[in-house]
Amino acid sequence: MSSTKFDVIVVGSGPGGYVAAIRASQLGLKTAVVEAESLGGICLNWGCIPTKALIKSAQVFEYINHAEEYGIKVENAEMNFSDMISRSRGVADGMSKGIQFLFKKNKIEKLMGWGKVQPGKKVEVEDQDGKKTVYSADHIIVATGGRARELPNLKIDNEKVIGYRKAMTLEKKPASMVVVGSGAIGVEFAYVYSSIGVDVTIVEFLDRIVPNEDEEVSKTLEKLYKKKGLKIMTSTEVTQVDTKGKGCKVTVKSKDGKEEQIECDIVLSAVGVASNVENCGLEDVGILVDKGKIKVDEYYRTNMPGYYAIGDVVPGPALAHVASAEGIICVEKIAGQDPEPLDYGNIPGCTYCIPEISSVGLTEAKAKEAGYEIKVGKFPFSASGKASAAGAKDGFVKLIFDAKYGELLGAHMIGANVTEMIAEIVAIRKLETTGHELIKTVHPHPTMSEAIMEAAAAAYDEVIHL
Repeated sequence: MSSTKFDVIVVGSGPGGYVAAIRASQLGLKTAVVEAESLGGICLNWGCIPTKALIKSAQVFEYINHAEEYGIKVENAEMNFSDMISRSRGVADGMSKGIQFLFKKNKIEKLMGWGKVQPGKKVEVEDQDGKKTVYSADHIIVATGGRARELPNLKIDNEKVIGYRKAMTLEKKPASMVVVGSGAIGVEFAYVYSSIGVDVTIVEFLDRIVPNEDEEVSKTLEKLYKKKGLKIMTSTEVTQVDTKGKGCKVTVKSKDGKEEQIECDIVLSAVGVASNVENCGLEDVGILVDKGKIKVDEYYRTNMPGYYAIGDVVPGPALAHVASAEGIICVEKIAGQDPEPLDYGNIPGCTYCIPEISSVGLTEAKAKEAGYEIKVGKFPFSASGKASAAGAKDGFVKLIFDAKYGELLGAHMIGANVTEMIAEIVAIRKLETTGHELIKTVHPHPTMSEAIMEAAAAAYDEVIHL
């Protein structure tokens, strides 16, 4: 029989939970993880990984349809929707099995079932047969993640009004889709479905798509999406969805009060993430929750000694890499180390639509609002040799520097593979590298990453290739 006493119990096995568990085990702590569904959480099973598989399939289909631009002739290319979905699920399953391997390697006990924290540093786990077992630990980490947020007038029924999970497992390709929300989830699925021939309309309540990004990035993506044939409605809200009949009738209202009705097969609700803080015992323990988030300090300790929380259930960006970083800091502090608290001002954000978007730090507008005198450098991929050779000339790199000290305040990119380039900027900011030092850092040629050096040079009127 397995033990019921541990040093650390983690409730949830997403990128926060499983990473925290592995690091805890590395530090010599006897560790168990409670999981109600599949190891890897939403990210590996229903988020980060399977969506990227779908995006890759859509991108390959697009490449084939534009093969003549590369001197290749392909006739009668067909997309098999069910095979595309199956590949995505297979990729997710493989990653989840990888977590099982890591748990075995690190001697982490897997407790399958629904976990509820209890007073006295205990966790009750109810398995699928209804059997309840109580485990105890010196340290309990809540890492229960998040789910699709629902709007009151946009209830998800998973038939005609769907969330991101159903969007990854539809039985057949719809002819038309309305995507409500234009954050990362919305624009990624909009790309996938439009690329395989679905008539897609994006409805965004704010005045531009990807509204958290720099305004120039938003404008560029909107222009490119419209060129691809997507319909985009900004400053518009969905007031009603009529699902009676064969399809959906979506009533939208613009800010000036004008109403319009859109007919479609499917509505995808992509209006953000809600934290899983219900039905996991927080109230029984007395753990404080404020505005749907668990209150924690810089080491993720709650108000109750021995209880911690990380990831989507705490304030901060609901991102996999943030949850992982929080998990590592949390358990290193538990183990007696002195980790540096996470710098939430230097967290990269990536959106995997095509073209990709990545950013970190302040936008131009936010830098000005903060009172900085700034230097802005921008380098378009249309001037990049590598981008031209790849047939990927859309987009740019934009860097914002503090004019006084040369500090890199923010970076904003849109283009091919820019999600692979943003880590350089994060490291530069972490190391407090100045604009002049970046200009003098030799970048290999020809690469997309040269645009970072060139954008820095542009900010200081030293750019060569513009």
